[in-house]
Amino acid sequence: MTKVMNNIISKYKVGAAVLGLSLTMGLTSCDDMFEPAIENHLGFEYMYDHPDYADGVLGNAYTRLPNGSYPFNDVATDDAVSNDATNSYRKMTAVDNWTSNNNPVETWRNCRAAIQYINLFLANADKVNWNDDETIRNMYHQRYVGEAKGLRALFMYYLLRAHGGYDNSGNLLGVPIMLEPTNVDSDFMSLEVRASFADCMKQLIEDAEEAVRVLPVDYKDTNNDSETVTCFGKSYTVNKATYNRVLGTNFAGRFSGRYARALLAQATLMAASPAFADGSGVTYEQAAKYAKAVLDLNGGLSGIDPNGLEWYADPNMKNLSAAACPKEVLWRTEKSESNTLEADNYPPSVYGLGRINPTQNLVDAFPMSNGYPITDAASGYDPQNPYADRDPRLAKYIIFNGQTASSNNTVINTQADNTANLDGLNKDVSKSTRTGYYMKKLLRQDINLDPTVNSKQFHYTARIRYTELYLDYAEAANEAYGPTGGTGYSAYDVIKAIRERAGLFDINGEDGYLESVKTSKEKMRELIRNERRLELCFEGFRFWDLRRWKADIKQEAKGVSITNDGAAKKYTYISVESRNFNDNGYYGPVPYDQILNFSSLVQNAGW
Repeated sequence: MTKVMNNIISKYKVGAAVLGLSLTMGLTSCDDMFEPAIENHLGFEYMYDHPDYADGVLGNAYTRLPNGSYPFNDVATDDAVSNDATNSYRKMTAVDNWTSNNNPVETWRNCRAAIQYINLFLANADKVNWNDDETIRNMYHQRYVGEAKGLRALFMYYLLRAHGGYDNSGNLLGVPIMLEPTNVDSDFMSLEVRASFADCMKQLIEDAEEAVRVLPVDYKDTNNDSETVTCFGKSYTVNKATYNRVLGTNFAGRFSGRYARALLAQATLMAASPAFADGSGVTYEQAAKYAKAVLDLNGGLSGIDPNGLEWYADPNMKNLSAAACPKEVLWRTEKSESNTLEADNYPPSVYGLGRINPTQNLVDAFPMSNGYPITDAASGYDPQNPYADRDPRLAKYIIFNGQTASSNNTVINTQADNTANLDGLNKDVSKSTRTGYYMKKLLRQDINLDPTVNSKQFHYTARIRYTELYLDYAEAANEAYGPTGGTGYSAYDVIKAIRERAGLFDINGEDGYLESVKTSKEKMRELIRNERRLELCFEGFRFWDLRRWKADIKQEAKGVSITNDGAAKKYTYISVESRNFNDNGYYGPVPYDQILNFSSLVQNAGW
């Protein structure tokens, strides 16, 4: 979001005139929705002649987008654990600790609040005098409607992912579909009824496709003297200044046609997956089509960023203007100068808290540099030298014993018999690794946390990366057409390009393992899922992927205890943490207080 957007949002928050609307959400607390509530008594009529105020109403939805760091819900999967005993994702893996009133992945309140603001905006947008000039007024109006509907689709996606599921009668349900704003006089018992998952997906697709239709692919200034735009079915020819004023670079970071296309790919892949396929009405063919539309905009296979593996460490990040994105990133948060991620996750010898600890499970998922899994006889894996000749991504994303960290390139000793510092296994319950590994991905290694230096670097969170979309396409295309089917390029083509970027090749300069699986949809599926696990690790995907695949969510998290054994090292693999999810854990619950407040709401089975 641009600085202009932030200024508008901070200036115009919906106030006491709509305070009664808090009942819509059934919130336990609504202070965050209406600050500054008491001081601001402007009604919605005010927005009709004050477009900045109208912009602020929609801005309330923007503020509910995930704007912080990565969620690290990997801690509730087989990819990571945390040494922080208060970590909510760590707690949710304990026996019966994930409940409908204790749900760290709950999105119900935030997304429903966002949709309420969107609906309030849409109900009033056609009354707003966006500009005295008819052409400009229509351009603004159409753009804002497109943004609002795109955002409504996005929040629906978050809701379905976190709360869609089967009821006790075997019906696949979504969430209540709200297309109009509610108020204190609304009949909530009739409104608070969960629609079918299929109907929710239909509405999501309708909203997102409308955003695709009316929004520019990107907000960019034109250098042409004139441009033709279509607003509400009518064509207008506008000059450069007018086009740039409404659809130009100043609005980069707001919801665009490109984001809408990416959302359609994400949401339909989820809906076509095993957890939802039987009742979603969505197919892998649809998901492949939507994903390919994004990839085509990015130049197809040639659009894969050769530097995309470490976009988070771009030394030129400080020079990114406004919401501009590097080649790998489709949508991001604003950048800021900080060292919080590093302070949380650097090993203790370089002044970090070592919070996120990758598991042995994840380490074992990285193949050898020749592309073969370590379990394959052709891989050349040596269990007595387990980190030698591995996939280059392993050293980029995970600190294993002997790796370096921070700007001083400090060697990290994770051994259990390390007596020099706290980097060793379980040396300090609040700082040391529990698995024998520390997270490296997402961290800037050009930071020095020594209190006498305390350096900082620029960071941002990637909301959507192109690598995810390429993997979305590969998964959907493999299921729809087989490994080598499809038009233009196939699942095989995409995975080959991604693995080439990673630096995987055998003695003949080929990816022999990929070639060995390209005739089998099942083996290609396994490879695609593993590539997704590696490429997207620590970015908040694994938790949701395991559930939509109906894969094993109870895999025990494992680690390694390394000790000196004469001139050699001894590697002992250890159990670190169980995953005590119940059978209902594939579908998250509707919040308990919502079930209490609205008898018309149906809970997912098992909650």
